[in-house]
Amino acid sequence: MNPKTSNAGTAMQAQLRLASPLALALAAAFAFAPAAAHADEAALMKRIEQLASELEAMKAEVAKLKTAAPAAAPAPAAAAPMAAAPLINGADAPAGMDGAMHARMHGGAMNGGAMNGAERTDTGRGLVVSEEGSRLTSYGEINYNRYRNDSSRSQSDVRRVVLGYEHRFDRDTKAVVELEWEHAVVSADDQGESEVEQAYIEHQFNDSVAGRAGLFLIPLGLLNERHEPTTYYGVERNFVETAIIPSTWREIGVQAVADLDNGITLQGGVSTGFSLSKWDASSDEAQVEGPLGTIHQEGQNAMSRDLSLFGALNWRGVPGLHLGTGVFTGGASQGAAGTPRGRVTVYEAHARWQPGAWDLAALYAGGSISNTAALNADKIGGVSLIPSRFDGGYLQVANRVWESGGKYLSPFVRAERYNTGKSYAFLGTGVTPAALPNERVITVGANFGLSRSVVLKADMQWFKETTANNRIDLGVGWAF
Repeated sequence: MNPKTSNAGTAMQAQLRLASPLALALAAAFAFAPAAAHADEAALMKRIEQLASELEAMKAEVAKLKTAAPAAAPAPAAAAPMAAAPLINGADAPAGMDGAMHARMHGGAMNGGAMNGAERTDTGRGLVVSEEGSRLTSYGEINYNRYRNDSSRSQSDVRRVVLGYEHRFDRDTKAVVELEWEHAVVSADDQGESEVEQAYIEHQFNDSVAGRAGLFLIPLGLLNERHEPTTYYGVERNFVETAIIPSTWREIGVQAVADLDNGITLQGGVSTGFSLSKWDASSDEAQVEGPLGTIHQEGQNAMSRDLSLFGALNWRGVPGLHLGTGVFTGGASQGAAGTPRGRVTVYEAHARWQPGAWDLAALYAGGSISNTAALNADKIGGVSLIPSRFDGGYLQVANRVWESGGKYLSPFVRAERYNTGKSYAFLGTGVTPAALPNERVITVGANFGLSRSVVLKADMQWFKETTANNRIDLGVGWAF
């Protein structure tokens, strides 16, 4: 607030408080005048006239202050193209968020809910602005993994660096773009990747409903739309939302986002989907990394004969509580020669509760691929066949045990169970693959926030099946 406006308002309130008792005194004087007729009538009338004069002077002063107050209000700052996103759950926004990425990138209010802080809805609600403008955003993480049973596998990696920008053409329409580099170096002889993570146009139809068209993240789970390192616990992203729900899973399409007054956010649309013709039966990548990660198209010349439908519902009607669910389904043969028809369906449900310093989260995700007997007919004998079902879930508990001056310490523990090959269609005795064992992972660690935008992380992980992966992880991440 402008100091002049504040002073004027304070003075106005003081004058009004003073005027009220004067008015009462004047009324009392008139009421008791007849009863006091025996008093000095001239003196009494003189006093009444004096009170009336003072009251009129004060009324004039109050009117003057009311007229001056609007003129003292400051003009809108042209240098602020974006308004701050509203916060849900009554707590601070997560590190780096507005500040950061998802106020900016996902409709304007971080879709996000960080695992380190409170959540925000990711529609454009509360972000209707009158100024055009652009802004730069970024996030990144550098990680170290030391394997306890085989130190020769230990490595350090610039896991990813992302640069983004948002340009608002007018109060209702904007472009959102994210460019990502992984593993530091991109060339024909290196393992690095360079990709467009998001590129879409968003238009705000009214205060509650927006539409998007382009390459965007699919709104399933707690992590896919909220994946900056400042928004989740642990050095690495959790396995369920990496192997079952592909991490940073994006498709080309159109979607509508409705943010309702009752705490419900609805998202739904039509998009590209998966391509089963990309399945490589000679590699075990699908078993290790997840079946969908090997057949997603990422907007790269995406085959689009078969389109997919998706929908998500999230409810934040009680402070500190977030409940949600989502589903994605679509044909995945894409008309490719020699590829029988098959449908991929992914579904999930999640919950998050933040009572005080505690942060509790749970998620279950599952998926299915139809007609896998026919799809696997020419892959028999391969290292990895297409599963008919896959699923996983986790429970996570964290507590912000210390916080001061923008810094914080949040230890956590997460228990995960996931299976990238839960079942396979029958192909014949001795030919049908056995279901894969459930992998169970316990992660214990802590996030130490240097500020709202920078976090240091450390954790230890224990694997039930692949014990060779037991390790210690260290990391640093940022988002703005």
